[in-house]
Amino acid sequence: MQPSNSGDVRYDDPWYDALASGWGEQAGAGVPPPRREPGAARSADVYLEVQRSAAFQEVRSRYRRFVVPAVVVFLAWYVAYVVTATTAPDLMARPVAGAVNLGMLAGLGQFLTTFLFTWAYVRHARLRRDRAALELRWDTQELARERGGAS
Repeated sequence: MQPSNSGDVRYDDPWYDALASGWGEQAGAGVPPPRREPGAARSADVYLEVQRSAAFQEVRSRYRRFVVPAVVVFLAWYVAYVVTATTAPDLMARPVAGAVNLGMLAGLGQFLTTFLFTWAYVRHARLRRDRAALELRWDTQELARERGGAS
């Protein structure tokens, strides 16, 4: 069958994705059942065991202790900038040096704080989490190998 402007489309056409989106298919038709490998349950147990471990919880708490306050501070700074720019335009238009005004400096401050927070996050991760996360990764792989769930 040749494609035409009347809506005829060949199913082997790579641009035809109606079946991929599920349109026009019956529920469950042609969908293969999920494969269950023998070691899958054992490896899932390994990951659940690691997730419940004190070391994993410590890595997550270190992450949260940094990220949550950082996000709150950054969003507060951003909202303060936007609210000040919209409610006090005279303040933001106050000249600082030549054509540079307070609004421009605050906008550049947004970029500066983005870079500072990125640097602080990378430093925190390198100093406080990366080594522990790498040890967890090795422990997880060893446990999975011992139980026959991974190679």
